[in-house]
Amino acid sequence: MDLQKIKAIYFIGAGGIGMSALIRYFLSKGKKVGGYDRTPSELTSQLEQEGAALHYTDDLDLIPADFKVKEETLVIYTPAVPESHTELLYFRKQGFEIMKRAQALGLITRHERGLCVAGTHGKTTTSSMIAHLLKQSHVDCNAFLGGILKEYDSNLMLSDRSDLVVIEADEYDRSFHWLTPYMAVVTSADPDHLDIYGTPEAYRASFEKFTPLIRPGGVLLLKKGVRITPQLQPNVKLYSYSATENADFHAERISVEKGEIYFDFVGPNVRIERIQLGVPVKINIENGIAAIAIAWLNGVTPEEIKKGMASFPGAKRRFDIHLKKDNIVLIDDYAHHPAELEASIRSVKELYPGKKVTGIFQPHLYSRTRDFAADFARSLSHLDELILLDIYPAREEPIPGVTSRIIFDKVTIPKKQLCSKEQLLSIISNENYEVLLMLGAGDIEQLVEPVKEIIERK
Repeated sequence: MDLQKIKAIYFIGAGGIGMSALIRYFLSKGKKVGGYDRTPSELTSQLEQEGAALHYTDDLDLIPADFKVKEETLVIYTPAVPESHTELLYFRKQGFEIMKRAQALGLITRHERGLCVAGTHGKTTTSSMIAHLLKQSHVDCNAFLGGILKEYDSNLMLSDRSDLVVIEADEYDRSFHWLTPYMAVVTSADPDHLDIYGTPEAYRASFEKFTPLIRPGGVLLLKKGVRITPQLQPNVKLYSYSATENADFHAERISVEKGEIYFDFVGPNVRIERIQLGVPVKINIENGIAAIAIAWLNGVTPEEIKKGMASFPGAKRRFDIHLKKDNIVLIDDYAHHPAELEASIRSVKELYPGKKVTGIFQPHLYSRTRDFAADFARSLSHLDELILLDIYPAREEPIPGVTSRIIFDKVTIPKKQLCSKEQLLSIISNENYEVLLMLGAGDIEQLVEPVKEIIERK
C-alpha cells in the first residue's frame, strides 16, 4: 500500500494508548483522521483537540463522508474490537483496505530501522528509556511507545533527521509478528494472554517466532534466563543482559544513596561508571541495562548515556510517584501480571524499608484472573495490607464463578479486604497509611487523584 495516496485514516478503537500514537503520527503527516472508541477519556479529548474527529457510539451515520471514499481511506482497528462491530462490518463489506494496528506500524516503519522491545513486562519502561536516551543524544529517533513519557507528555516522538524508530512490540494477538526489527529486545516471556495462546508453551513459542524477523546484520538483546530458543537469520548478533548476573551487558557496583540508585554499566569493550537511575527503583536497573545497551550499539556516547539516564522522567503509570512526604507516599503502577506485581511490591519495600506498604489492586480481565489466581495471591501476599477491587473486564464478558474473591481467598496476609470502586474512597478516608501502592491496568488510574486529594486533606 502507498501511504502517499491515502488521504484519510479511520480508527476503530481509537482510544487505546498504541492507537493514539498512530493517530498523532498521521495527524502530523497532514492526513484526515477520525474514528470510534467505546469510551471518552482524557486521551481521546486530547486527540480531538489535536484534530481527530472521534465519536463514541457504534453508528454508521456518525462516520463523516471524508472517510467513506474507498480509494482514499485506510481503516485501522484494534483486536479488542469484536468482529460483529457495525462500523468494522461496514468497511469490510465495502471492500476498504483494513489492517490491525501492528500491520499499520509495520507499514510505516518498513523502510526505517526499528528498535523493537518485546516482553511480558518491562517493555514500556525499556522502550521509553531507549527513546529518551536517543532523543537526548546526537543520534535522535522516532518512537511509538506504550505509555505517556512524562517530560514529552506524549507516546509519540518524531524526527526529521533519524531513521531509527523505537517500537513497543506487543505480543497480544501475535501483533509483533508483523514487525521487521533492526534490533530487538526481549525482556521476559512469562506466560500471559492464555485466552489467546492457550498454553504457556504456545505463548513462549510466539517469542521464538519473533526472533527470526530481525533483519540480517541486526541484533537480538535477550534477558539472561528468559526461556526461549532464538532462531536468528545470518549475521544477527545475539547478546544477553542482566541487572546482576554475568551477562554480555550487566550492572556492577549497584548502590542506593539517599533514595537514589547508582551503578556501573559493563559490556563488551565498554564500561560507564556511576550512572544515576532517573526513576530510582531496583527493577529499573535491568530495564536500564537493556536501554543503555541498545543506545550504545546505535552510537550514543557514554557522556550522553549518563546525562540521559539521570534525566529519564519515567512513563506515566510506571512506578509513578504522586505524593512523597515523610509520613505518606502514594505510588501508581500499571503492574497487572503476577510477576510484575511481585517486582513492584518488592521494589517499594526496598525503597521504603520499615514502612507499612498497603496495596490497592484491580485485577484486569476475567480470563487472566482465572488463569493466574494462585500466582496473583502469592504476589499480593508480599504486601502488609491489601485492598482488592472488582475485576476490570476490558474486552471480556464475565466468566461464571470468576470474581476477585478467587484471588482474595488465597491471599495469606491477615489484613485484607474486598471492596468496589465506589467504596474505596470511604475506606481511604477512614484509615491511615504510610506507603499506598495502586496497582492494575484497568480504570484504577481514575481513582488516583481522588485518593491523593483525600490523603492531602488528612
